[in-house]
Amino acid sequence: MLMLKEEHHQVRDMVRRFAEDVVAPRARELDETETFPHDAVKQMAELGLLGLPYPVEYGGAGMDTVSYAIAVEEVARVCASTAITLAAHVSLGCGPVFGSGTEAQKQRFLVPMAKGEVLGAFGLTEANAGSDAAGTQTRAVREGDHWRVNGSKIYITNASYAKTITFTAVTDPTLGSNGIGAFIMDTGTKGFRVGKKEKKMGLRGSDTVEVVFEDCLVPADQVLGEPTGGFKTFMRTLTGGRISIGALALGVAQGAYEHALGYAKVRRQFGQPIANFQAVQFMLADMAMRIEAARHLVYHAAMLRDAGREYTKEASMAKLFASEVGNWVTDKSIQIHGGMGYCRDLPVERMHRDVKLMEIGEGTSEIQRMVIARELLRGN
Repeated sequence: MLMLKEEHHQVRDMVRRFAEDVVAPRARELDETETFPHDAVKQMAELGLLGLPYPVEYGGAGMDTVSYAIAVEEVARVCASTAITLAAHVSLGCGPVFGSGTEAQKQRFLVPMAKGEVLGAFGLTEANAGSDAAGTQTRAVREGDHWRVNGSKIYITNASYAKTITFTAVTDPTLGSNGIGAFIMDTGTKGFRVGKKEKKMGLRGSDTVEVVFEDCLVPADQVLGEPTGGFKTFMRTLTGGRISIGALALGVAQGAYEHALGYAKVRRQFGQPIANFQAVQFMLADMAMRIEAARHLVYHAAMLRDAGREYTKEASMAKLFASEVGNWVTDKSIQIHGGMGYCRDLPVERMHRDVKLMEIGEGTSEIQRMVIARELLRGN
């Protein structure tokens, strides 16, 4: 385990108790019924988790990125649906406002989100703009002191329950990716609506929907940064968000490993616990090793961010490695559990379905390799 500060251990202990007492008992139900974790979100707000890494003056808890990564990891250890609800709010809902918002925008939008009074959502992906985020087709046209927005976004987390949404829209189609703006808006704005709810393989307790903008009039003072600076704002947001996705995958892997370890000690075959067999021991050893390596990468990226240093490459490495470790570990956990692991009676089957999204969301594994290679070739 990395040498952490006392405050980090305190966060881990607090969130682990909450996760085991409140989140874990409902994890299977949320998955099977595709129910949003309202009660857990409310209690996370009361614990200060919804604004954990943001300054106290903006309604946050004044903690650091490492503390936030630990919190996401601990919640994901028992329920990835609840963890991604937390991560999407903190990193994607609050992040663009904190990073690019004016003081007035922070007071109006960030403070309620960081306090946990409202949820935030983040709208980037479109039907024709996934990995190619610059392919955004949602349009914003300036009309006096407002922007008229038309278009749609897909796969948006928390949007059904969010009061605030940040999103991208093309403001100058002649400039390519340099002609995209970032906006922040109350979801009660006329012309905004939630569309199709996705039927997903995993993370079934989290909210993932289409959102539609139909002649939404957004005041000009709700542009985040310059009207053509949205692409950079959102890319910066995604870089930070990759740390939390890495932490989420890490938490799922840790939970699956713990289930496998416990099961191997009590499951008997050929007159002895299967933990006595070298084949199982090797799987457990590899699981523990890869998880610890992923933890070092995730925490290292978080520490770089907290130190104000460049962390683009490290965030991509953390997200890429942890997500692939999560997929591998959950697969091996099912293998150790045998036929029982393939059934929904145990959580490892759900964990395997849940963690797959970590190799896709906030930049696929292929995109992460491109980012890493680009940074290496630039000498960073």
